[in-house]
Amino acid sequence: MAGMNISNAAGTYQLRVRGYLDQKWSEWFDGFEIIYCGEDTILTGSVPDQAALHGMLAKIGDLGLFIVCVEHLDHKGGKNEAS
Repeated sequence: MAGMNISNAAGTYQLRVRGYLDQKWSEWFDGFEIIYCGEDTILTGSVPDQAALHGMLAKIGDLGLFIVCVEHLDHKGGKNEAS
């Protein structure tokens, strides 16, 4: 995200973490959808700005989870080519 304009940070993100994160954590992660993919958990949801994204990443860090990938999705749910 080094070259990303802060105003473009709002949107839908997929956060992939290593390990199993139970569905009960969805509320703590601001209603992000939680799905499982092999050994990873994928959280998908919207953030209003870059500060909120950093807050989500801090929550992941507070749980001691390993961040595998962070992807910014476009309005149709696909990967954003610019990020």
